[in-house]
Amino acid sequence: MTVLETTELYRFFHSGDDEVVALRGVTVRLNAGEFTALRGPSGSGKSTLLACLSGIDEPDGGTVSILGERMTRRPEPDRARLRARHLGMLMQSGNLFEHLTVWANVRLQMQISGTDRPGEIDGLLDVLGLDGLANMLPAHLSGGEAARAGLAVALAAKPSILLCDEPTAEVDAATEQHVIDYLSKICRGGTAVLVGTHSGALAARADRVIDIRDGGVVHE
Repeated sequence: MTVLETTELYRFFHSGDDEVVALRGVTVRLNAGEFTALRGPSGSGKSTLLACLSGIDEPDGGTVSILGERMTRRPEPDRARLRARHLGMLMQSGNLFEHLTVWANVRLQMQISGTDRPGEIDGLLDVLGLDGLANMLPAHLSGGEAARAGLAVALAAKPSILLCDEPTAEVDAATEQHVIDYLSKICRGGTAVLVGTHSGALAARADRVIDIRDGGVVHE
């Protein structure tokens, strides 16, 4: 079952008189229960594509559809409702509010999505190796702990689609394997996972790898 589909996405940025093509006619499709790695060097367009898929950024051309519903060229409140209903996101900028504990960050995401289940939070944190850290503020977490806490927030609403941008960039090899194992596990439960990455270990575990370079898909 296709849960996310794009058609001919283009995105342009301007710097003075120069125009930079960030996305060049990108067409991708994600299926339920599929673990997909989006691989490419820095500046290849990975982060821009993920932002357009989530509706955080608007492409200059092409369409994005989530479970048959168009995301592109709609008012931001409509895009926000689609995100809350169907998407979990972990971008490079992070998704933790610094003034909230780990537990409260996860609870807030549940409330935003309309799926408030506070009784399930401790179990989610335990699975991600965050037991004992529920009452910690993000500033007191290590890089690996913050990455896993961000993943807990992204998964709080049990999304149909999980979009991650370099989720293992700041963690050691053991923690990376733990995160990859959990991503594989949620895929088996039916979630579609798309991960932007430089990691060979992560790409090796994916069901499918999409290579992107200079804003275009070069191999899938």
